[in-house]
Amino acid sequence: MTNERIRLSVGAASGQRAMAVVVGALFTAFGAAFVLLPLVAGGLLRRVAGLGDPVPSYDDVRDLPPELLPPDLHEGATAAPTPLRYAGLCGVPFVLLGLYLVLRVLRTAAWLDGTRASVRGALGTRTVDLAAAEVRGGTIAHRVGDDGVVRVPSLIARDRDTGRRVTIPLQGPGLGNLPPYELRALAEAMTAGRPDQGRDADAHALAGRLRAMAADPLGL
Repeated sequence: MTNERIRLSVGAASGQRAMAVVVGALFTAFGAAFVLLPLVAGGLLRRVAGLGDPVPSYDDVRDLPPELLPPDLHEGATAAPTPLRYAGLCGVPFVLLGLYLVLRVLRTAAWLDGTRASVRGALGTRTVDLAAAEVRGGTIAHRVGDDGVVRVPSLIARDRDTGRRVTIPLQGPGLGNLPPYELRALAEAMTAGRPDQGRDADAHALAGRLRAMAADPLGL
């Protein structure tokens, strides 16, 4: 078992990265413009919305008899917030979504450091020791252009103590299997110091499947 740090060939391809960054930037720009519009063009929006000129403040009409003033302009009263002032908040979800798309496509990565597998997402990194974790096979959905969604075989590992889980796709950006060296490294990490009996027998069986994939990278 080597302690070399191995970066796994997961994540989006360069073309998918560029497209996701463009889409994320558009969402962010649209949301930011919607947030800032009421602040920089409040008067124009009020006229377009038919709200007319703003209500004068108390200081502007303080010489009028109190009985002629509306309740909102009595001394000590505070003006009620207008719905238009908060219209820009509708753009916040677009800003967050755009930033999330950009962070996810640029930050997503996975690597193997000895027996410890780490998967980095948009907002954080999870690490699980494959030699001691519960491991099983599974699939994750992966969208490929206009062809729809394909199911990608994956390695799912869960820490028995903390419940922390990582999912490692076994196919790269081009939807081909991970390089044989990476598959063998994952198999070795899963079986390092692990008995081949009882509940750990399935981990050895799964490692055998990974070694078989590494031995036949063309899938012939």
